[in-house]
Order: sequence, then structure tokens, then C-alpha cells
Amino acid sequence: MAALDGTESRAALSHPRRMRDVFAFFGLTLLLTTPFYAISAASGIQLMPGLPVAALAVTCPAAAALFLSWRRGGMAAALMLLKQTLDFGRIKPRAWWLPILFFLPAVSAASFLILRCNGSGIPDPRINIFTVMALFAVFLVAALSEELGWTGFALDPLQERLGALPAALLIGGVSAVWHYPALLDAHRSVGWIAWWTLGTLALRLLMVWLFNKTGGSVFAVAMVHAVSNLCWQLFPIQGSWFDPRLNGLIMGAVALVVILPLSHQRGRRLPRAKASN
Repeated sequence: MAALDGTESRAALSHPRRMRDVFAFFGLTLLLTTPFYAISAASGIQLMPGLPVAALAVTCPAAAALFLSWRRGGMAAALMLLKQTLDFGRIKPRAWWLPILFFLPAVSAASFLILRCNGSGIPDPRINIFTVMALFAVFLVAALSEELGWTGFALDPLQERLGALPAALLIGGVSAVWHYPALLDAHRSVGWIAWWTLGTLALRLLMVWLFNKTGGSVFAVAMVHAVSNLCWQLFPIQGSWFDPRLNGLIMGAVALVVILPLSHQRGRRLPRAKASN
């Protein structure tokens, strides 16, 4: 199905994937992740505050997507998928780098100011440029691994069949549930996880919107994902003051304003900008 602006879906230009491929990807990702969850639960080790060993399962979506691509289309299909991790050339015009890089820091700043004005006693953030650079590098590699699967492999077939909004909600829901064991290992409460889920679904809506607006750039989505994790870890005292309820409400409000009006346009998918090669 063509996009609303007349451009062809990237899925039509590469080895086509079907809905059953997407659900096979969901199942294989969960299967590959199970050992990480078991080791994390047994060891109780945290890689950094709030980040248990189960977080190493970020490699699983990419592994599942590459394996299924190879099985369906051979090494050429797997390499084509892998190349999407470096498709930053699709991000045109360059003005899209502004929301990619600065939207989530603005949300974090708003959350901080609200907490400070409410008299919560939140301390000032301590930001070291070298720490920021190191964390961002780690989070970007992790985000590229996740988004190669969630976005690069699964999103286009779901958009073709269901439309952008249902596709975003489905991927957001599956990826959120996929994180639950790690969150429980980090001793997050049910209420904390519920509000975090709201923020995660809203963020996925915005990711899909950016994906379509940037000509289908997996790198753009991975950058947003990495910046999200960086903002959490840089929140005062290594993210311990992060308020998922406040973040979820802000993100949900932005998603309602930006995404839902677009979902009522004619056609099944959100308009995608034409990629520049």
C-alpha cells in the first residue's frame, strides 16, 4: 500500500514480510530473552542503579530480526536489515534533528521544574560531559539493537496491515511487557510500572510519527530511544528521582496533540516523508 504522500513503503522495496513473520519475531525475541531474565532474577546484580542484568537482553530483538530475515531471504536480506541501523541519510530535512535530539530533554526539564516548584526537594542534577558521552554511546548501541527489531523488522508490515496508530500501540505494548521482568528485578512497584507503561506507549507513538516523517529512518528512532534512556539516567541521583507518573502524563499529552489528529487523515498510515538517497 502506498503512503499518503504517494511514496512507496520501504517494505515493498525490500524482501516483503508478512504478519506471521512479525508474530514469529515477537515470540523468538521472548524466547531468546528468557535466559537473561533467569540469570538476572537469580543473581540480583545491577549494571547501574535501576538497570539489572536482564537489560543485556537488548541484543535479543536484533538477533531475532536478523535470524528471521536470513531464514526468509538469505544473507542479502539480513544485511539489508542491518544496514538500516545507519540510515541517518534518510533524515531530511535536517530540521528533524531538533525534535530527535531535544524533545525528550525538554520533557525531562519540564518534569524537573514541576517537581522543584512542588517543593519535592529534588536536588540539582550533576552532569559530567564525559559521563554523558559514555552513557550515550552505550545507550545508542543498545537502542540500535532494539529498534532494528521493533522498528526495522516489525513496523512496516504492521503499518501496512493495521495502520500507523494500531501498529505503534501493538509494538509499544509488546515492548513494554517485554521490559516488565527487568523492571520487577529492579524492584519497581506495580504503580510505577503502570505509569511507565503510559509513557512508553506515548513515546512509541511519537517514534512511529518520527519514523514516517523522516522517510522511514530506524536510526532516527534509535536516537530518540537512546536520548530517552540518557535523560532517565541523568535525572537527579542516577534517575532515582524520575517520576514515571509525571513523565507519563506529559508524554501522553504530547502524543494526543501531535499524533491523534494525524491518525484521522484518510488512509491507513501516517504520512511519510519521501526519503532522499
